[in-house]
Amino acid sequence: MSRKLKTIPQFRNEAEERRFWETHDSTDYIDWSKAKRMRFPNLKPSTTSISLRLPVALLEQIKVAANKRDVPYQSLIKTWLAEKTNEQVSSR
Repeated sequence: MSRKLKTIPQFRNEAEERRFWETHDSTDYIDWSKAKRMRFPNLKPSTTSISLRLPVALLEQIKVAANKRDVPYQSLIKTWLAEKTNEQVSSR
């Protein structure tokens, strides 16, 4: 049985669209049974550059740990932050 889908409104900007989808069920607007899986192999995750002040001793310890793993220290910091964040989210 096919049901009538609502028309998706036009949005003035991304923030307005975000607010809309936070308060509306997409199944009222989209027939997800007709959706197809897609791959976007060339997409890169968006990143933001930040400035982070660390004590010199801590930064040196991080650099030593990164050197032992043969990875850039910035990558090690990102990995550790992601792991710790996932632990915190999982423990809730």
